[in-house]
Amino acid sequence: MTERRPNFKTPSMPASRETTSLLSVDRAISELRRGRIVAVQGGGGTAVLMRAAESVTNDALSEISKLATSEAILALTARRAAILGLKSPIGNIVTLNTSPPITAETIQKLADPLADCDLTQIDIDVRPSTAHDCNSASVLLTKLARLLPAAVTAVIHDPKADDLASWCMRHDLLRVDAGDIFQYEIVAARSLKPVSDARVPLMDAEQTRIVAFRPWDGGLEHLAIIIGDPQPDKPVLTRIHSECFTGDLLGSLRCDCGDQLRGAISEISNRGSGILLYLAQEGRGIGLVNKLRAYELQDRGFDTMDANEQLGYDADERIYLPAAQILEHLGFDQVRLMTNNPEKVSDLVRCGVRVNERVAHAFPANHHNETYLETKKTRSGHLI
Repeated sequence: MTERRPNFKTPSMPASRETTSLLSVDRAISELRRGRIVAVQGGGGTAVLMRAAESVTNDALSEISKLATSEAILALTARRAAILGLKSPIGNIVTLNTSPPITAETIQKLADPLADCDLTQIDIDVRPSTAHDCNSASVLLTKLARLLPAAVTAVIHDPKADDLASWCMRHDLLRVDAGDIFQYEIVAARSLKPVSDARVPLMDAEQTRIVAFRPWDGGLEHLAIIIGDPQPDKPVLTRIHSECFTGDLLGSLRCDCGDQLRGAISEISNRGSGILLYLAQEGRGIGLVNKLRAYELQDRGFDTMDANEQLGYDADERIYLPAAQILEHLGFDQVRLMTNNPEKVSDLVRCGVRVNERVAHAFPANHHNETYLETKKTRSGHLI
């Protein structure tokens, strides 16, 4: 179906640094989720203090400005800015302030589409970023933390911060490199290693074993569900399934994920052998909490793609390098891919996996998910 292409390449870093890189970003994610300030260091000596927008308070705004000795601003994705009707400079990140000066309440209105968003009395000043790589990394860090993709930032102008590492230690602040944030998902995927392997008979596939893969930093784990005895010298029947707590575990009718998961296991078993890769990419990569926010937006009239974009995310934030790395570890480089999504085929090919055939994998709609499935067909090009 498609020819094998070169492996997915990214700027490399010394192998000895990859573990440190992953750990520093993981620690920054933990700090953000606890409502703490993080220092993000970019190129050319630039650095910002940042905090996740969704947890910011007026006291936190004052603290960030005082520590940095500069004005606190809001960094949003360009997609969220466009939803707000803000004319933005070229790029994926928009930085802005307001008149009167920005407050925590205004930040919530700008960052959260579920907040009361009457901004008619506020003059919004969209401005060029003076530390673009730091602000871009800050917003990406909120995404990695599965928070709303928006960050409050302030450029560090404190003259005592020439030695940023020492300055951060004195102020009990975690420091993270912008480049480490940009490469985090790629480095984490490249460092995946099998950590456990067990036989787990399933209802529709008794001859099954599950192999868990974990990156060096102890981060998110992905699973390979191996059914039967697939042979590496032949294209393996494969389903790449992103975890869905509501559909897979609770049987939600809002999506077809549960049907796809159980249907794939049954179909692979019926055909003799294959692999289901269960990736920790809930809600197309935005996380469970944001997926629930998207559901609320869908109840207000937005379709599944628009809801993600209202939140400031892309319609699909998933990457498939973890799937490619796991297949390589297991000794497979050719697959017959069970999917209705042509983009999943092309993304996997870009990661170096040969896709010999796309195997249709669709299930009947119900009255709760028929609009969702139609959106995937008409807007995402799914072959349903």
